[in-house]
Amino acid sequence: MYVPRRQVIRGLLATAAFGATSKLWTGCSPSPTDTASTGGGASPDAGKPITIGFIYNAPKADYGWNQAHAVGAAAIASMPGIKIVEQESVPETKEVQEVMRNMIDQDGATVIIPTSFGYFEPHVLEVAKAYPKVQFLHCGTLWKEGLASNIGSFFALVDEGQYLAGRIAAQASKGGKIGFVGAKPINPVLRNINSFMLGARSVKPDIKMQVIFTGDWSLPVKEAEATNSLADQGFDVIAVHVDSPKVVIETAEKRGVLSSGFHSDQSALAPKGYLTGTMYNWGTIYKKYVELLTAGKTLMDGGIPHQFIGGIAEDYIGLAPFGPAVTEPIKKDVEAAKAKLVDGSAVVYKGAIKDNVGAVRIPAGTTYKVTAPELTKMDWLAEGVSGKTG
Repeated sequence: MYVPRRQVIRGLLATAAFGATSKLWTGCSPSPTDTASTGGGASPDAGKPITIGFIYNAPKADYGWNQAHAVGAAAIASMPGIKIVEQESVPETKEVQEVMRNMIDQDGATVIIPTSFGYFEPHVLEVAKAYPKVQFLHCGTLWKEGLASNIGSFFALVDEGQYLAGRIAAQASKGGKIGFVGAKPINPVLRNINSFMLGARSVKPDIKMQVIFTGDWSLPVKEAEATNSLADQGFDVIAVHVDSPKVVIETAEKRGVLSSGFHSDQSALAPKGYLTGTMYNWGTIYKKYVELLTAGKTLMDGGIPHQFIGGIAEDYIGLAPFGPAVTEPIKKDVEAAKAKLVDGSAVVYKGAIKDNVGAVRIPAGTTYKVTAPELTKMDWLAEGVSGKTG
């Protein structure tokens, strides 16, 4: 049963809760703030802090997607003129509409950040219509022209982080066999698998990967079964893309298998076998919003862009702290590769790239930046990856 737990966090109270989770390559870019008044409640008084409401679809301390956002929220909690309220474990149902309304009417929130994909339609759209002076900043890529002016979106593209994590995994693997536990064969997961594999094959061209899809975002039993199956088959590094990598990382550690995480820092779960993992630096984006909001800018007046999308160059993503199996030569290799991705002299998707049945998917001479719209249509697995997309 869902039990709401709201927390008002000010200053360093929030930072203390999550401050240890982003040590390496985590960004601190500016983030926008909002001065908009509420639609149904009172307008904020001059000199009072801007209240920002964060909504999560699972516990904040999930070692995954929600924890990454909570770390980002903690990064702005101590910024002048900002107060945050949070509610965790809110399902993607009409319940989230009630939570948003309560944050606005009871807590005085003038900015709402719903962090789950499924909150957007119809829930954010409906509440935004009822509160035209409140700004809604949804995590995802669903914003489009023609929506209400008080709606915006943001997202971080992880392809480059996965590419770097793949380079690390390939060099750490002794048997040349990488396993991957994914939720579903949909575009974001397939991109993460493929960019990981492209990174791995950039240093070990013959390395193999086996993918097991569990069927949904949070199925702990199936995640453990998939991890054990890969370990039984001799895969000595296991990567993951589910909502919370906790079960996969812990199971791999118990089996003596190296692991590569996702979303946030899972190093505490696997002190021996954790290599690293792509981490979202949501704090970078949130600080951008705060700086804009406290300057009096809004989505409605055009002072805040309706969409923020970026990758490693913008510091929207990074890598988690390296584990003990990541040697100094591997660290130097990854730092050099990262520098090339940041300055644009290297890209993840450079043709020719084939899929796992031999068809050319990206022709020779063609390169795609991570923001290329062509990548949103990716429905295939890269060469060397065993698994099915249908």
